[in-house]
Amino acid sequence: MEEIQHKTVSVNGINMHVAEKGEGPLILFLHGFPDLWYSWRHQITGLAALGYRALAPDLRGYGGTDAPDSVSDYTCFHVVGDLIALLDAVAPPEKEDKVFVVGHDWGAIIAWYLCLFRPDRVKALFNMSVPFTPYNPKFKPVETWKAVYGNDYYIVRFQEPGVMEAEFAEIGVGKAVLEILSYRVPDPLLLPKGNLFGHPPDAPVDLAPWLSEQDADFYANQFEKSGITGALNYYRNFNRNWELTAAWWKSEIKVPVKFVMGERDLVYGMPGVKDSIHKGGLKRAVPLLEEALVIKGVSHWIHQEIPDQINQLLFDFFSNFH
Repeated sequence: MEEIQHKTVSVNGINMHVAEKGEGPLILFLHGFPDLWYSWRHQITGLAALGYRALAPDLRGYGGTDAPDSVSDYTCFHVVGDLIALLDAVAPPEKEDKVFVVGHDWGAIIAWYLCLFRPDRVKALFNMSVPFTPYNPKFKPVETWKAVYGNDYYIVRFQEPGVMEAEFAEIGVGKAVLEILSYRVPDPLLLPKGNLFGHPPDAPVDLAPWLSEQDADFYANQFEKSGITGALNYYRNFNRNWELTAAWWKSEIKVPVKFVMGERDLVYGMPGVKDSIHKGGLKRAVPLLEEALVIKGVSHWIHQEIPDQINQLLFDFFSNFH
């Protein structure tokens, strides 16, 4: 990763760490949970080699970027505000008014919000794993998932500040992160107290095949250093984001989009996701959707699991907009 350049940019009241490589049209890569700019290592090098400027920040609360203390500092407006300020700093509107955006997991959620709030800054979006969920006044997120999956469901367990931090600390934050990054089954992620990952806490992590020991060390060291509270605070704003975005009820995503996810992604089995993708709901909410592609045999960590295929899909899609 030596060829990738690193810098810190002052944005929206925080200092943001950014990884960057290449020259050409800018692609903004947005990572998910529990992840880092490093999630995009294959895409940064791959797309830079194909004539793009790849830019991957650690989102607020992660890695080398500042982590404000308050849970309420992690709403969709805060994070999108960070990204607009970042774009203003590295790709001013007078030079590059619109950029390509790629998101995965929470990064995909933030990318949908970015396109909803500021479509004037997005040329096209390539999103992975989490489809757009339009505001629904009857769908309060955390309560809905609790009713479907119970109290041990990971999103429900993440809600109370300090609780999961303490439980992860018992087995080691770095190890807990690697357990989640290696979760590669389509079943809901349940984290029962005292038996978080279904095996003794001293058992070694069964690393996913796309994570090398070097990758694992990088992730574990970064999260041991930064902690995981900032990352969990995104989940603690699910209901708040739902409340704050009521004004966008029945709004559509008005930028060109390609959506991709793995068939074995745990998100694919969440309530309403399959129907949204296969029965037209996503297309109605995202009228410029080019395609919603579900790739067989692939799990949640799609861009790390099949990086060459994802890089080709990215290149083919973005090539339409030059």
